[in-house]
Amino acid sequence: MTEKRPPEELEERKMPPEDSVYISEEQQREILQRYDPESNTRDLAGTMKNVVFALLLAFSLFQLYTAIFGQYTAYIQRSIHLGFALTLIFLLFPAFKRKGERRKVAWYDYILALLSVGIGLYWPIMYDDLVFRIGRVTELDMVVGILAIVLTLEATRRAVGLPITVIASTFLAYMYFGQHFPGFLRHRGQELDSIIQVMFYTTDGILGTPISVSATFIFVFLLFGAFLVKTGVGQYFNDLAVSLAGHLTGGPAKVAIFSSALQGTISGSSVANVVTSGSYTIPMMKRLGYRKEFAGAVEATASTGGQIMPPIMGAAAFLMVEFIGGIDYWDIAKAAAIPAFLYFAGVWIMTHFEAKRVGLKGLTKEEMPDRKEVLKKIYLLAPILAIIVFLLIGIPTMHAALYGILLTIFVSAFNKETRLGFMDIIHALVDGARTALAVAAATAAAGMIVGVVVKTGLGLSLANGLVSASGGNILLTLFFTMLAAIVLGMGSPTTANYVITSTIAAPAIITLLMIDEPAGAAVPMVIAISAHLFVFYFGIIADITPPVALAAFAASGISGGEPIRTGFIAAKLAIAAFIIPYMFVLSPALLMIDTTIMEVVWVLLTALAGMMAIGAGMIGYWYRKLYWFERIIAIATGLALIYPEGYTDMIGLIVFLIIFFIQWTAREKKAPKVARA
Repeated sequence: MTEKRPPEELEERKMPPEDSVYISEEQQREILQRYDPESNTRDLAGTMKNVVFALLLAFSLFQLYTAIFGQYTAYIQRSIHLGFALTLIFLLFPAFKRKGERRKVAWYDYILALLSVGIGLYWPIMYDDLVFRIGRVTELDMVVGILAIVLTLEATRRAVGLPITVIASTFLAYMYFGQHFPGFLRHRGQELDSIIQVMFYTTDGILGTPISVSATFIFVFLLFGAFLVKTGVGQYFNDLAVSLAGHLTGGPAKVAIFSSALQGTISGSSVANVVTSGSYTIPMMKRLGYRKEFAGAVEATASTGGQIMPPIMGAAAFLMVEFIGGIDYWDIAKAAAIPAFLYFAGVWIMTHFEAKRVGLKGLTKEEMPDRKEVLKKIYLLAPILAIIVFLLIGIPTMHAALYGILLTIFVSAFNKETRLGFMDIIHALVDGARTALAVAAATAAAGMIVGVVVKTGLGLSLANGLVSASGGNILLTLFFTMLAAIVLGMGSPTTANYVITSTIAAPAIITLLMIDEPAGAAVPMVIAISAHLFVFYFGIIADITPPVALAAFAASGISGGEPIRTGFIAAKLAIAAFIIPYMFVLSPALLMIDTTIMEVVWVLLTALAGMMAIGAGMIGYWYRKLYWFERIIAIATGLALIYPEGYTDMIGLIVFLIIFFIQWTAREKKAPKVARA
């Protein structure tokens, strides 16, 4: 018998004619400007357009020069990087979103840009004097330091958004008024000159580790991504995904997952990822018959997952190497591989069950691209694969990115359509620098937060406070840390997100896991990585967690769905991201640290079975509709399978096989008739 569907569901599947047309570039830009502060730039013309173009090009050339021939001393390298970023932000990003602000540079922004030039040049010009009297600040130093803080905060507000600006400002206030705070938050407070010194005249503030990574690894990898985009690899991701997954049940949703996972290798923004691939996949999903909110949620969830996808992980992988210390890049990429795979597997499974529940097929043969023609351009992925190989064999990170850029230019020459000419290379350099502006501002602001934590001991205080509030219970500590990471991650880009959450929230997990270790003992790699990945995951998931779910809201701008509902569906689809971090903290076999190949294979297989059971329980469908008690049993079974312990695996596997057998035998009687939308 054909399963009856509610009238409103059938009505939603009647698509208006315009849904078959993908959104225009202008519509994409409007959505990006609404939800992604990084895209809210001016439309300059004439002389100022050329000046900004030249400055962006100079920024990239400076970074390439130091990447190839060696960097300057830390203070000089980082301050010049900061100066370039601040100057360009005030010229490119308006103070307000009024239309008139987009057409020309306001008079006060010229002043702010000139002051930013001075901030960037102060350390290079005064270097010997500043180093000679380290620890003492003059009146001029005070003025420059205050300007550096104020300009960084304002540039961050414009290019990154208000949340991180408010957080950084709050931390500065906490540093000054520390003696007025209650309980474990109290500290003796800092004088203004001490704050200025820490923030701009040490490597614990604005010029600290976060902006150091921005000025080295991140910038060169952003350039690599810009060169890849110039070859048309973004559209190729979509074409490849359609050719491989478009014909499957609910094909367009699986195309979105596949394409967004690939986009994540070159994108550092969940929102940008949504608009780039979602402008293609969301209308396709709607045309097939997915509800508007579900279509938007699939794209938002998949695009957000791109930030946790090795090898780049939204550039956070490079920050982790610096923050954890004593590990190399490949330790991070390897540890993140299985959790990322399970994340996308979970989304894939749930969209499959939803398609089966509603009765949706994949694309027809006529709608599919010619697979042979698509595979002819597979060489476009060679630079990405090469980067992975370079890093695997131990080539320094910076050199791997440079080789990747050269290889991109080389492989682009194989086809006239993808070939990069001289001006294409120039524009790639400019686009890469433009992308780096928000990252530089975000890491500078994040550096202030790190400086406050280091100077006041806030990280340890918060860690002890969370552990005390949980009574030393590991699950409660993880739960409180999860909430803190989600709140702190709301509205922040990937790099700043990780810096904030790892500085404030990760110490709580480390403190509890090290409670039985001798005082002063070194933190084992497995504990450090699991704690940092835990907070990183939940900071990223903030992008699809209501009420501040920017990726879901951007997707709803394309789908026409209700934003909050889209966010809740996205959070449901991302259930793996809410479960797996608990699992790899409690039993780190999922991170492939100190384990054997057979253990990894077993963990992966049982976790996949667990995601299948959880997906069926969340959607309410497997081979037939699940009753409410079957859904609960399926979810519990999935949790038992994901948790990598022998007894839970065996219990979960037995129950999983029983449920599977019951579903399989009932498939003919209850399976809905599959129909084209």
